[in-house]
Amino acid sequence: MHTVEIEEAEKQLSNLVDKAVKGESFVIAKDGKPLVKVEALHTDSSLRRIGFLAGEIAVPDDFDRMGEKEIAGLFGAEV
Repeated sequence: MHTVEIEEAEKQLSNLVDKAVKGESFVIAKDGKPLVKVEALHTDSSLRRIGFLAGEIAVPDDFDRMGEKEIAGLFGAEV
């Protein structure tokens, strides 16, 4: 990871951000003292985990009604 002085970071911000998005994190320093680390946020839509267990588990058809009577009983209701 490389360090960039704040004055240079101001001049090259767009270029530095493009590099960070591609995985090149960097540190912004002032007078040689590190201030902040800049790195890309991981918002890649290919990282979605919805359905990652598809075909691996079976959900019963009555899943949304499982324990219905017991739960209703806890609240003094009848089903």
